Amino acid sequence: MQEASLKINEIYLSVQGESSYAGLPCIFVRLTACDLRCSYCDTPYAFLEGESMDIQAIIDRVVSFECKLVEITGGEPLLQKNILPLMSGLCDRGFTVLLETSGAHDISVVDPRVVRIMDLKSPGSGECAKNRYENIGHLQSKDEVKFVIGSREDYEWSRAIIEKYALDRKVKTILFSPVFRHPGMMGQTTGHPGIDPKLVVEWLLEDQLPVRFQLQLHKFIWPPEQRGV
Repeated sequence: MQEASLKINEIYLSVQGESSYAGLPCIFVRLTACDLRCSYCDTPYAFLEGESMDIQAIIDRVVSFECKLVEITGGEPLLQKNILPLMSGLCDRGFTVLLETSGAHDISVVDPRVVRIMDLKSPGSGECAKNRYENIGHLQSKDEVKFVIGSREDYEWSRAIIEKYALDRKVKTILFSPVFRHPGMMGQTTGHPGIDPKLVVEWLLEDQLPVRFQLQLHKFIWPPEQRGV
């Protein structure tokens, strides 16, 4: 009987750059394939590149790093059904497992021990219509919801969604992440001009929204196009 496998783009140890876990050592398991094409995507190399790995081989690789925090990311991890037993297997071994997902796929099938970091796509992503709002009803307080902000329109839309679904009463952490704009590059690596993060902070302070502002730490530590960090 053939061992269950997944198509993996990369596995590496780095520092967590986003979410309430930012700054902590973290193992990243990046899966291949994504069914969205966001305007600001910074990992298009994960759309197709990757190699098949058995679930046990993936677990063995993760264990070898001797770090207890692991993030499953992509691409879109939930496109591959075998990601579910992998996440459960990691939880069984005592790992804190984070799942970075677009929110376009059913999160109710995910092991409840996993911290689901769900990205609701704002209008500027070009994929807003793909949001699966039924997922909001499946969120637990330990889960996190992320909004990527690239314009005032994105900000206003995100604020309205928080109010409409009372997200601040469903999860402890709501993340606002400005589309990255590297000095001198103006977002050329993603096809999106990016936004001055100071603007987003000013809007947040004016409205006193119950959200956590974040920057992608890894893009300030290493070149923003560098892989495996």
